[in-house]
Amino acid sequence: MTESASSPDPANIPTKPIVITGGGSAGHVIPALPVVDRLLASGYVVHFIGTRSGLEQGYLAQREVVFHGIAAGKLRRYWSWQNFSDLFRIAWAVLESLRLLARIRPSVLFSKGGFVSLPPVVAAWLLRIPVVAHESDLTPGLANRLSLPFIKTLCTSFSDTHFAGFKGRHVITGTPVRDELLRGDATAARRQFAIGDAKRVLLVTGGSLGAEGLNQIIRDNMAALTRDYFVVHVCGAGKTVELEQPGYVQLEFVAGGWGDLLAAADVVISRAGANALFEWVALSKPNLLVPLPLAGSRGDQLANAAYAQGQGWSEVVAENELTGPSLLAALHKLVQDASVYREAMAKLEAADAADRLLGELQRLHGANPSLS
Repeated sequence: MTESASSPDPANIPTKPIVITGGGSAGHVIPALPVVDRLLASGYVVHFIGTRSGLEQGYLAQREVVFHGIAAGKLRRYWSWQNFSDLFRIAWAVLESLRLLARIRPSVLFSKGGFVSLPPVVAAWLLRIPVVAHESDLTPGLANRLSLPFIKTLCTSFSDTHFAGFKGRHVITGTPVRDELLRGDATAARRQFAIGDAKRVLLVTGGSLGAEGLNQIIRDNMAALTRDYFVVHVCGAGKTVELEQPGYVQLEFVAGGWGDLLAAADVVISRAGANALFEWVALSKPNLLVPLPLAGSRGDQLANAAYAQGQGWSEVVAENELTGPSLLAALHKLVQDASVYREAMAKLEAADAADRLLGELQRLHGANPSLS
């Protein structure tokens, strides 16, 4: 179980569990972890409904959470014969979820989205269990859009996120950031990578899969970048290359010490997924966003990046416009005006997102007469 500053008073330990659902990708699980930690520290029994793939269960392995795997039909935005067979998988998953929730008898269901979340949300509605859902991106994901009729409280990361026709409670919470990232040790990262105290650190990451175009631009401009920065380049699995350059380290991924590395970073270059963006904002890291283009996404990163730039949190360069000069110019602006970006990010109080979500769950805790 997650450690807390003080143990909960046994007299105040909640008697009803809380169920969390979400998954299909890391982006729908990682933001739920800080909420899980706060629930556990407050004495709640937490159940998690995810896919049988093992992805969600792997992230939860070090936490005292009861995991349940269900069938997961993928929600596609394009024509495929598999859409028909997956309709039956989704219907079966609703039945599985009904059985689980009737047995668990939770006070509330928290949905983090992803294609596995829809059946538990529908089942909760049928059993009159209140549902709190969270949308990370500026533009709503398909699972959350389909879940709208069954949601009591909708929490969003961005103030400008709107769901047409939604009549329930709307709360702006931000996206939860893992506590270990907020407690990073910059000195530890500098020591690990032998970075001198006087050198600025540039952290480059293209997400868990890496970003080929971004990787190439960084390598093509390595000499110019390492004049001003120590570059830590997280390339993605299988995407490192043979390249020896003083002041440059490339990694496939970071298994441990990510919070330390973030603490040490003076500037960050990344994609524009909401989870990563809110990490930079919570840690007040001046950042350059290179959003995934529309050809490779539903456009959510483009919307996230435009919003972040409008709020003064980030600089943005489209991937097809990313050249050596545009890269260096954006980095120069971020360094020169770093205090301005940090001031804009500090206004959001992004580090409090998990506490806001916990408050919404606690507000509905016990409001479940049908299973009492």
